[in-house]
Amino acid sequence: MAWVTKRRSADGSVRHQGRYRDPFGEKRTAGTFSTSREALKAAMKAEGKIADGTWIDPRGGAITFREYAEDVWLPSRHLEVSTRAGYVSYLRNHFVPFFGAMTLARIMPSTVQDWVTRAVEQGLSPRSIAKYHVMLHSVFARAVRDRLIAFNPCEDTELPKVVARRARTLTPEEYTSVLAEVPDRFKPLVMTAIETGLRWGELVALRPRHVDFLRRSITIEETIVEVSRKDSPTGERMIVKAYPKNDEPRTLRVSQGLLDVLASRIALLGLGRDDLLFPSREAAGGQPLSRATFNTRYWRPAIERSGVDFNVRMHDLRHAHASWLLAGGADLKSVMERMGHAQIMTTQRYLHTLPEADDRALAAFEAVRQRRS
Repeated sequence: MAWVTKRRSADGSVRHQGRYRDPFGEKRTAGTFSTSREALKAAMKAEGKIADGTWIDPRGGAITFREYAEDVWLPSRHLEVSTRAGYVSYLRNHFVPFFGAMTLARIMPSTVQDWVTRAVEQGLSPRSIAKYHVMLHSVFARAVRDRLIAFNPCEDTELPKVVARRARTLTPEEYTSVLAEVPDRFKPLVMTAIETGLRWGELVALRPRHVDFLRRSITIEETIVEVSRKDSPTGERMIVKAYPKNDEPRTLRVSQGLLDVLASRIALLGLGRDDLLFPSREAAGGQPLSRATFNTRYWRPAIERSGVDFNVRMHDLRHAHASWLLAGGADLKSVMERMGHAQIMTTQRYLHTLPEADDRALAAFEAVRQRRS
């Protein structure tokens, strides 16, 4: 219940202070007035905002963006290691330099728009700006829920247009050219990637115990995340997670040819069941292979030597795997499960991505047109 207290000022006049309790039971003031009626009215208005959920902590907006983002928002998030490392990096490189010393109450929609303008001037791509803006929106959304600010200043931000570019899919012939240029020690790695469509972290986390030679299958139940040491929660660059992306292990059928390659590798290196199949050094008990090292030293030079005339990332073997499956007649549901996608719409992106898919569509059109004639 709101109440009023009297205070005598230095000149001897009496002032009236409206008082109320906030949602946490703490005594607050709604302001000081010349009459008791005005003070009570202000205190009751504050209580009404508490009742309808629109009350804002008048002291909350004084916290700086950096304090809130680093000490409140980030620790409260339940994030994967790689996601958390990315957020720490985004804060350090993109948000704290601009918003860090500003209080939350000072940051307006125009302030966020200024950040977007600055990011464009600094050469950040529209896609990156959109990605960072999603995180920034999340920070302020939490501040709104905490009753520190009245609205999210990221609402209705005008972002630069993201133009989707159609990516080329590696054809079987191009893959053969690339594989021929890959050093022999990495050929089993690349062959496993194209036949399983595994993500890099899942690929380098494979161990002999994940390969079932009797049932001709590989089970994906671990992944290795690579982060920078300064952003790692443990200080380690390579972090093993006992579950793959989307949290569900999956088992894939593979060809006898790939099994023979893996069996030879296990025998050649003398790998134990818990050793990594594709370690950084060709030895049992090796450490995880770094994606950055592999890309720089081995993969990109192989692409250049292969004669393939567009940029092919190692991750593009995953795209090629899905596209080849669908082009060969595999159903969407099976491909979705094999890829470990959480939603079938993600799998649908790989429909009709091979060059000959459009040729088949045109041939079907011509067949119907000629029949009509």
